[in-house]
Amino acid sequence: MADEFANSYCERPDDAVVARAARIALLAVDVDGVLTDGTVFIGADGEAFKPFNTHDGKGLSLLRAEGVATAVITARQSSALHRRATELGLDHIHQGVGNKAERIVRLSEETGIPLDAIAFMGDDLVDLGAAARVGLAVAVADAHPLLAGRCHWQTRRPGGRGAVRETCELILAARGRLQAHFQRHA
Repeated sequence: MADEFANSYCERPDDAVVARAARIALLAVDVDGVLTDGTVFIGADGEAFKPFNTHDGKGLSLLRAEGVATAVITARQSSALHRRATELGLDHIHQGVGNKAERIVRLSEETGIPLDAIAFMGDDLVDLGAAARVGLAVAVADAHPLLAGRCHWQTRRPGGRGAVRETCELILAARGRLQAHFQRHA
């Protein structure tokens, strides 16, 4: 299994995290501070612009190619996010969510994927409830310390700078499928 982590963004975590990651059938991520670096640009007409990282997008695409479902769950509404999530072919887009913990439970019920087969990535206090309910809770490198202390794993990369890709590679490596993707692109 150690070879699966070679040349990846992700260093091999402890065996308990690898076991959790191997069970994941759905990765749900927060947006601001996770899929982006948390920066929001507001245009003169009130339109929000968000910087997305292409490495994170590629990670989500690799997961989807392996049959792992993908979702975004965010408290904000953003046409920029909707466009990016649609471009990436994400399976579930949930914006304007007031309670992420309730949304993650409903997502489990709607998809038939048990909570212990769902991973959730967050960065701040509003993510605590969702993180407490899933099989693999992930905090980005620059997450609030309270959230980081309650997650199973913390990325080395910050939000919006490859943290999502690092988590995608963790899941693929734990399933024994990461090196196959690397070889396909070699």
